[in-house]
Amino acid sequence: MTPAESLARLRLARTEGIGPQNFRRLLVQHGSPVAALRALAADPSRRFAPPSLGAVEREYDAVLELGGAWLHLGTPAYPPLLAQLEDAPPVLAALGNLALLPTRQVALVGARNASAAGRRIAEDIAEALAEAGVTVTSGLARGIDATAHEGALRYRRTIAAVAGGLDIAYPPENRDLQDRIAEGGLLLAEAPLGTAPLARHFPRRNRIVAGLSLGVVVVEAAPRSGTLITARMGAEAGREIYAVPGSPLDPRCRGSNDLLRQGAHFCETAADILETLPATAEAVPVFTPPSGRQAPRAPSRVPAPREEGAPSDLLSLIGQTPVTVDEVLRRCHLTASTARAALLELELEGLIEALPGNRVVRSGIQRADEPEA
Repeated sequence: MTPAESLARLRLARTEGIGPQNFRRLLVQHGSPVAALRALAADPSRRFAPPSLGAVEREYDAVLELGGAWLHLGTPAYPPLLAQLEDAPPVLAALGNLALLPTRQVALVGARNASAAGRRIAEDIAEALAEAGVTVTSGLARGIDATAHEGALRYRRTIAAVAGGLDIAYPPENRDLQDRIAEGGLLLAEAPLGTAPLARHFPRRNRIVAGLSLGVVVVEAAPRSGTLITARMGAEAGREIYAVPGSPLDPRCRGSNDLLRQGAHFCETAADILETLPATAEAVPVFTPPSGRQAPRAPSRVPAPREEGAPSDLLSLIGQTPVTVDEVLRRCHLTASTARAALLELELEGLIEALPGNRVVRSGIQRADEPEA
């Protein structure tokens, strides 16, 4: 790919209101990012204003100056499993060993306030997986995520997807770990340099962690946690789901134990994962959205603007009686991608609960733990 096309893709991806699905639609409609940008400029409504070429050039060059690289959806270097997601990131900034991307990956995630035993199990599993040649992918959060990275770093086989920019350490105490991953593993970021993580960024990071991996391993997860959302994203994309059993007396284990009741693979050691982990990415079924949840058809010229106030709009449609997600999508007057992102935000905030059968219900209980990190 030429630098000019790379810049055009980055400029289109950074246009406010152009999400991953609309990015794909525009490329299909117009054939190239340059033509898509021309179409946006020619649109009489002027609903979308791409950033200036100079601003994008500065971001592009800054990543290269860090020693990083750019990964573009639809190019050979882009991870094929991640590309299967309907909302795959159009552009990723990468820092570290790109040779880890095509390797077999397992996501290892769990509680931030993890127990000492949970941390030990996560570290042992991650180290054993890395020793076996499997790359351990996680979100660089406190607790289980950080411990998993530490274990896998001993064999230089770990990938961290961060919620902010490549140059932002979050949480701050993981700065040294983030630097060591950049040197001995790989860092990935969807957000621009300088972006401080906000609550809405974490579900986006979680989909990257799940999307990159052949399987998702959960070590300690409370109900209504971001960890369980990552596991569900993995399950919806056809990935293998594993859970480490925990004490029923420990609230940090209720979510992971519930995954076992729902059919997740029982996991105590890395051997339990390696027994059922697909050998290659080609062994994973190609992801297709569940019936009734397909994205709307592309408009004739440019995509519809991003809807504002989506979480509150959706919350008004969800009560104490369970309702299917499909029914909510039919009545909310939002695009499918916007609605699903808003539902994730509501679930992370503890305002709704996801139930079996693709249903949701109002919980009315604010999560007591810290914001997702």
